Amino acid sequence: MKLALFIIAATLAVAQSASAQSSSDKSATPQQRATQAPPAPDPFAGAPAAKPEDVKSIESIMAALYNVISGPAGERDWNRFRSLFLPGAHLTSTGIAPDGSVRVHPNSVDDYAQGAGGYFLKNGFFESPIVNRIQTFGNVAQVFSSYESRHAAGEAPFARGINSLQLLNDGKRWWIVSILWDSERPNNPLPKEFAVKP
Repeated sequence: MKLALFIIAATLAVAQSASAQSSSDKSATPQQRATQAPPAPDPFAGAPAAKPEDVKSIESIMAALYNVISGPAGERDWNRFRSLFLPGAHLTSTGIAPDGSVRVHPNSVDDYAQGAGGYFLKNGFFESPIVNRIQTFGNVAQVFSSYESRHAAGEAPFARGINSLQLLNDGKRWWIVSILWDSERPNNPLPKEFAVKP
């Protein structure tokens, strides 16, 4: 009998403690609950340190992006390339497959570095902007950047197209969040306003 009474008393004590905790949680202010919650992960953690001059403005990060992938056959500075991108960023190419269907090929930053890196080791590649159209709102920006690609500086371009970029400013620097691009084709010419440098 004493054991049964002890069990009942212990059960009531646990229930009252849980009820009090629940009541305390409900009465806590949002600020108090926020301090009790585990900290959110840092969305900027994991990227290599960027050169300050590469990320101080939209114009500078665009120039760094084109510069870092351009050059004669050989290794590129992939740490500098990674430093331009928000961790988790994507680079996605699109185009038309031989059967006429739309082709979409998404890449992580590391996927792109690995795939393009093998090509760049054996081939010269120089890409430069033709026209950058920038729109901003608050901490975000989007850029429509027409480009031309060459195998060597001074050659006629072998490809042109448009890179569509989304960017973020964290109050200290700019980050590339995503790039989506499509290439010029006979039935998909660059619009006049993007085809010639102003």
